[in-house]
Amino acid sequence: MTRFESRRRVAVGLWIVWAVVVWNVVFDHTIEIAGRAYLRAAAMAAQAGGPYARIDDWMRPAAASGLWIATASAAGILAVGLVGVRVASAGSRRNAKRRLHSEVAG
Repeated sequence: MTRFESRRRVAVGLWIVWAVVVWNVVFDHTIEIAGRAYLRAAAMAAQAGGPYARIDDWMRPAAASGLWIATASAAGILAVGLVGVRVASAGSRRNAKRRLHSEVAG
Protein backbone atom coordinates (compact mmCIF):
# COMPACT_ATOMS: atom_id res chain seq x y z
CA MET A 1 0.00 0.00 0.00
CA THR A 2 1.39 3.37 -0.97
CA ARG A 3 1.48 6.46 1.17
CA PHE A 4 -1.40 8.01 -0.81
CA GLU A 5 -3.59 4.93 -0.44
CA SER A 6 -3.10 4.77 3.31
CA ARG A 7 -3.87 8.49 3.69
CA ARG A 8 -6.93 8.08 1.53
CA ARG A 9 -8.17 5.18 3.68
CA VAL A 10 -7.65 7.19 6.85
CA ALA A 11 -9.53 10.14 5.37
CA VAL A 12 -12.43 7.95 4.24
CA GLY A 13 -12.53 6.32 7.67
CA LEU A 14 -12.65 9.69 9.42
CA TRP A 15 -15.51 10.87 7.17
CA ILE A 16 -17.43 7.68 7.96
CA VAL A 17 -16.86 8.15 11.70
CA TRP A 18 -18.03 11.77 11.44
CA ALA A 19 -21.18 10.71 9.57
CA VAL A 20 -21.97 8.09 12.23
CA VAL A 21 -21.47 10.62 15.04
CA VAL A 22 -23.69 13.18 13.29
CA TRP A 23 -26.36 10.52 12.69
CA ASN A 24 -26.35 9.68 16.38
CA VAL A 25 -26.48 13.31 17.52
CA VAL A 26 -29.29 14.26 15.14
CA PHE A 27 -31.38 11.20 16.03
CA ASP A 28 -30.81 11.72 19.75
CA HIS A 29 -31.75 15.40 19.49
CA THR A 30 -34.99 14.57 17.67
CA ILE A 31 -35.94 12.02 20.34
CA GLU A 32 -35.03 14.45 23.12
CA ILE A 33 -37.23 17.20 21.69
CA ALA A 34 -40.14 14.79 21.31
CA GLY A 35 -39.65 13.55 24.88
CA ARG A 36 -39.79 17.07 26.24
CA ALA A 37 -42.88 17.85 24.19
CA TYR A 38 -44.52 14.69 25.53
CA LEU A 39 -43.69 15.61 29.12
CA ARG A 40 -45.27 19.04 28.65
CA ALA A 41 -48.37 17.50 27.08
CA ALA A 42 -48.64 14.86 29.80
CA ALA A 43 -48.29 17.46 32.56
CA MET A 44 -50.93 19.66 30.96
CA ALA A 45 -53.28 16.71 30.53
CA ALA A 46 -52.79 15.69 34.16
CA GLN A 47 -53.45 19.22 35.42
CA ALA A 48 -56.51 19.71 33.23
CA GLY A 49 -57.95 16.32 34.05
CA GLY A 50 -58.14 15.50 30.35
CA PRO A 51 -57.37 12.20 28.68
CA TYR A 52 -54.03 10.62 29.44
CA ALA A 53 -51.27 11.57 26.97
CA ARG A 54 -49.78 8.36 25.60
CA ILE A 55 -46.02 8.38 25.02
CA ASP A 56 -46.38 6.08 22.02
CA ASP A 57 -48.40 8.76 20.21
CA TRP A 58 -45.47 11.16 20.57
CA MET A 59 -42.40 8.98 20.24
CA ARG A 60 -43.25 6.79 17.23
CA PRO A 61 -43.56 9.74 14.83
CA ALA A 62 -40.45 11.30 16.39
CA ALA A 63 -38.46 8.11 15.90
CA ALA A 64 -39.54 7.86 12.26
CA SER A 65 -38.77 11.48 11.45
CA GLY A 66 -35.53 11.33 13.44
CA LEU A 67 -34.46 8.29 11.46
CA TRP A 68 -35.02 10.06 8.14
CA ILE A 69 -33.48 13.38 9.21
CA ALA A 70 -30.44 11.71 10.75
CA THR A 71 -29.94 9.46 7.74
CA ALA A 72 -30.20 12.39 5.33
CA SER A 73 -27.70 14.39 7.40
CA ALA A 74 -25.22 11.52 7.55
CA ALA A 75 -25.64 10.75 3.85
CA GLY A 76 -24.96 14.38 2.96
CA ILE A 77 -21.81 14.45 5.06
CA LEU A 78 -20.66 11.14 3.61
CA ALA A 79 -21.29 12.30 0.04
CA VAL A 80 -19.38 15.55 0.52
CA GLY A 81 -16.55 13.74 2.30
CA LEU A 82 -16.12 10.96 -0.23
CA VAL A 83 -16.25 13.37 -3.17
CA GLY A 84 -13.74 15.59 -1.40
CA VAL A 85 -11.39 12.68 -0.73
CA ARG A 86 -11.63 11.60 -4.36
CA VAL A 87 -10.88 15.11 -5.64
CA ALA A 88 -8.03 15.57 -3.17
CA SER A 89 -6.46 12.19 -3.92
CA ALA A 90 -6.65 12.83 -7.68
CA GLY A 91 -4.81 16.11 -7.14
CA SER A 92 -2.22 14.41 -4.94
CA ARG A 93 -1.57 11.77 -7.59
CA ARG A 94 -1.12 14.43 -10.27
CA ASN A 95 1.31 16.37 -8.08
CA ALA A 96 3.27 13.20 -7.29
CA LYS A 97 3.57 12.38 -11.01
CA ARG A 98 4.76 15.93 -11.73
CA ARG A 99 7.38 15.70 -9.00
CA LEU A 100 8.52 12.32 -10.27
CA HIS A 101 8.85 13.62 -13.83
CA SER A 102 10.73 16.72 -12.71
CA GLU A 103 13.15 14.64 -10.61
CA VAL A 104 13.81 12.28 -13.52
CA ALA A 105 14.24 15.15 -16.00
CA GLY A 106 16.29 17.32 -13.71
